[in-house]
Amino acid sequence: MVIQIDGYNVNYNISVCSAAPDRYAVILQGWGTTMKVYDSVVSAINHKYTVVTLDLPGFGESTEPREAWSVSDYTDFFIRFLEALGIKSCTLIGHSYGGRMIITLASRENCPVTLEKLVLVDSAGILPKKTFSKKVKVARYKILKKLAGLKIAKLLFGNLIDDWKSRQGSEDYRNASPVMRQCLVKAVNEDLTERLPRIKQETLLIWGDKDTATPLSDGQKMDELIPNSGLAVIQGTGHYSFLEQPVVFKNIINAFL
Repeated sequence: MVIQIDGYNVNYNISVCSAAPDRYAVILQGWGTTMKVYDSVVSAINHKYTVVTLDLPGFGESTEPREAWSVSDYTDFFIRFLEALGIKSCTLIGHSYGGRMIITLASRENCPVTLEKLVLVDSAGILPKKTFSKKVKVARYKILKKLAGLKIAKLLFGNLIDDWKSRQGSEDYRNASPVMRQCLVKAVNEDLTERLPRIKQETLLIWGDKDTATPLSDGQKMDELIPNSGLAVIQGTGHYSFLEQPVVFKNIINAFL
């Protein structure tokens, strides 16, 4: 299904629960994914909730933002999406980038939507500390980027420069359009740590112990700072713990919900 909000076409789906048609759970996706990635999560809870999934603007089949959005911009848009569907109360489940949005929304003083329970799955939101080697790498990148912009360098080493540029940044960054790259940069440079103590909802954190994108230490820190939270670790899984161990994930999330 497609709904138009603020001139953007948003691809979404509603899986109705016959036993609870007006009890909503909304899944917010990770960066660069499509809503189909979360079909197993929908199936895991659809007997208890009417589940809403969507492709955020710039993801999947939804229209790309006309300018670079911050996490707050995406969160504001999501509120308008809920209003358009007439959803005033819901449980939120967020994976990776979707977790950033949930933290941003739940920590606001005047949230226009009643948030019931929250589930953060391998969530992003904590800015990693820069090690000395990381600082050196960043400094080197900035110097090389500046040199690569010189006309003489382009004339002498044009193909080498293009190849070097194509290999910089994360896979998500390299695969994104120019606008979405700017959105990603805004997100990864924003630290949401100070927002965590302001979350009042009962919160479940589900984490893969082998996650390298958002390491388990992030989940442990969130568990420490969110007042009413619990952390469940799925052994042997990475950043997509819900896909790698779907049965274990299903049991954990249903015990919470």
